[in-house]
Amino acid sequence: MQTLLRFYGFSLIFTLACLGLGTWYGWESSGTFLGTLELLWIIVVLSVLEISLSFDNAVVNASVLKDMDEVWQRRFLTWGIAFAVFGMRIVFPLAIVAIAAGLGPMETIRLSLNDPVEYERIVSGAHIGIAGFGGAFLAMVGLKFFFDADKEVHWISVLERNLTKFAALPAIEIAILLLVIWGISTQLPTEDALTFVVAGILGLVTFIAVEGINAVLEMKEEAARLQGAVVRSGLGGFLYLNVLDASFSFDGVIGAFALSNNMVVIALGLSIGAMFVRSMTIHLVRKGTLAQYKFLEHGAFWAIITLGGIMLFSALVHIPETITGLIGAALIGLSFWWSVRVNRRAPLPTGD
Repeated sequence: MQTLLRFYGFSLIFTLACLGLGTWYGWESSGTFLGTLELLWIIVVLSVLEISLSFDNAVVNASVLKDMDEVWQRRFLTWGIAFAVFGMRIVFPLAIVAIAAGLGPMETIRLSLNDPVEYERIVSGAHIGIAGFGGAFLAMVGLKFFFDADKEVHWISVLERNLTKFAALPAIEIAILLLVIWGISTQLPTEDALTFVVAGILGLVTFIAVEGINAVLEMKEEAARLQGAVVRSGLGGFLYLNVLDASFSFDGVIGAFALSNNMVVIALGLSIGAMFVRSMTIHLVRKGTLAQYKFLEHGAFWAIITLGGIMLFSALVHIPETITGLIGAALIGLSFWWSVRVNRRAPLPTGD
């Protein structure tokens, strides 16, 4: 119990604070006990939805964080929280409306509070671009993991071994993604097709840029090590994780409008979920869970490819967020169970 409180104590306090704000806001806006309870229920459901959609995000975050020093781990969990909670759950949807409708910041805030139906319509209208950008970035994250010639551990061996063989072809994952983007765009109206293709290319370019920054920083760190300097690595991983978090949050922000079009309710619910994802991430890192369950990381990256594909194809057909969350949870659950199964069969070490 103490261990769980150590990792999740702050998230629980943050949850209570958000529910307290939700109670005050519900009473002020509805003036009734039932209205307040209904609003609180939506906040809870949104937070659970965000956690279920982002558990694979926590596993992938942990796979990057485990190679970073504690200074950058703390920075990700503090500065990254501000970016994920305030930036992506509050500022991001407001920015979409401001750009799409040509409104100023204050006008956008007033619109979200006074005309939530119109606010929802404008945010939902930006779905094509969001699907292209977020889907492309997430798909590249997953494909990069499996198209790796140095990858030695395989979960779905018959498939993953063959993918590592194709890794010898330069930029094979980029070619696959571009073909998928082009194929989907041919099924869209001309204006939407252009938006989707441009957004998808920008998502791809963002991934390449973040990977490039990371590679440059790693080369500098390696050169410094050879000269005997002490290096505190982490900036490249920090940038990568925040862009990854942003891509994951797109789906949750858009999906939240299925339950509510109230900006305050959405921000409170998704922020609770984002905070718990951060706690799960650091829990996985500190407990060394990825080392104990060697296929868990594979399940998370398959879930990311699936989420990226769903986001891309959502430009054509709506796929309920519940299904997305269930698929991700199923893949991670299977990889965890398979890891436990392999661990039980492994021979115990013998003493001298």
